[in-house]
Amino acid sequence: MVEVAYLSLGSNLGDRAANLRVAIAELNAAGFVRAVSAFYETQPVDLEDQPWFLNCVVSIETEKTPRELLRFVLSVEEAMGRLRMRKKGPRKIDIDVVLMGDRVVDEPGLKLPHPAMHRRRFVLAPLAEIAPEARHPVLGKTARELLAELPPGQTARPLEADTPKDP
Repeated sequence: MVEVAYLSLGSNLGDRAANLRVAIAELNAAGFVRAVSAFYETQPVDLEDQPWFLNCVVSIETEKTPRELLRFVLSVEEAMGRLRMRKKGPRKIDIDVVLMGDRVVDEPGLKLPHPAMHRRRFVLAPLAEIAPEARHPVLGKTARELLAELPPGQTARPLEADTPKDP
């Protein structure tokens, strides 16, 4: 069964835009990339003493189960040289599955929707750009509504020059 999943990608080490482009290209092996948001420069959240990130959200049609998709994105991170030296620390690439259809999953190592997505501008701004009506299956609100409800802060500004033109 084909489902639409939304993935949040981020990079704050090396050539951030190139890292995102490589990861997006790799995602084609997991399914059909339907849409890619603009790249957003975002301030770090949780661990603030690190370089700013570039983030985007990708919409993908996939036949993979949530667990298979998670394994796939972790393998992309590993192949790209992601090192998990410090929780929430700097990283060459980070890929999170934030939504997958209307699935709600609560298993060790896999939570859908992503448990913090509704509090993160770096996820909601690009998600609302490409899928404003994507609905959080637990909160019942759209990406656009969740973004509008965020308090001020968490800078996320789109960078048009680095935005991919085609998925």
